[in-house]
Amino acid sequence: MAQHTPSAGSANPLDRSTALYERVPMAIGDQHTFAEVKTAVESSFAASNVTAFLKSVQRAALRIRDFESVLQAGKLGTQTAALYAKLTNGDQGQIREFYLASLEQIDLALRNKFFKLYAYY
Repeated sequence: MAQHTPSAGSANPLDRSTALYERVPMAIGDQHTFAEVKTAVESSFAASNVTAFLKSVQRAALRIRDFESVLQAGKLGTQTAALYAKLTNGDQGQIREFYLASLEQIDLALRNKFFKLYAYY
């Protein structure tokens, strides 16, 4: 039985090296509500608020990466959960992704200070 081995001259016409990093832009269903929720997340991660936000999550014994728990506990604002509930599933997914990405952008020194929040248990 002969094995097929690619010759040096054959090339794969598709470049898959960046496939995991390409994102198809999704349309936002409710621009206004989406912007309000995103602004609430941005506000929590603003340099002037992030320490207080992390302390409040720590005091509530919430898992920082559990977006739904943080949201329902009112840590992203009192009205944010209700606004988030109005969004489509796709818009909610984008907000969750934005929250998690924002979480990883926090300064390393501050992340070390709140090590237990960031640790996986």
